[in-house]
Amino acid sequence: METNESYDAPAAAEADTQPLTEEEAAMFEPPSWDERYSGEETVWSGKPNAQLVAEVSVLTPGTALDVGCGEGGDVIWLASQGWKVTGADFSANGLARAARHAKDAGVADKVDWWQVDARSFAADGRAYDLVSTHFLHPPNGGMVEVVARLAEAVAPGGRLLVVGHAPSEAFFTHLSPNQRRAMFVAEDLLPGLPSDFEVLAVEQRPRAMVREGVEVSVHDSTLVARRTP
Repeated sequence: METNESYDAPAAAEADTQPLTEEEAAMFEPPSWDERYSGEETVWSGKPNAQLVAEVSVLTPGTALDVGCGEGGDVIWLASQGWKVTGADFSANGLARAARHAKDAGVADKVDWWQVDARSFAADGRAYDLVSTHFLHPPNGGMVEVVARLAEAVAPGGRLLVVGHAPSEAFFTHLSPNQRRAMFVAEDLLPGLPSDFEVLAVEQRPRAMVREGVEVSVHDSTLVARRTP
């Protein structure tokens, strides 16, 4: 199992949970994201997330579920690598954009779409060789329950990949305290894993990103786990 012992979360991320303001609560709900995806401009780069590429490039393609797929960048990349992919998101507008992007990329026949909220997700008998989610950040420690829900959709021998923003000074200048507290380190998620999972990696992986034209160093909290056959 890979770990990262040297990462220290900023102290501000450990503050006591405070009630969400009305504005903050709205930011975690579908209407806010439908509005965000309602314009003509793309929101994200369309490139696959770095940890997805790092973990999946060595795997044999099979079936995959990407939860919180947004505009479909990861879904399209997986499909281009030979995976049969389901892209899931709670935003109807996001899914509509993702479907258009998949069609433009020539992979529409390899993907389907599922409108579902990760916080109430239920596998209902579905099983995938890979279940992946990147940068979902429900408030008040809710990602632990999301991990438990998503784990139920992993087929025996399959993998779960969960990536999120680690608490980072790079984000502290423009996020509210409750948004910062929605960040997590990978170890925080371990209580959500069922007992039949083997942890392969639990660490904060450094990555460079550009914010407002300036390159900053951030960490991707990364949990990789395999369901025992």
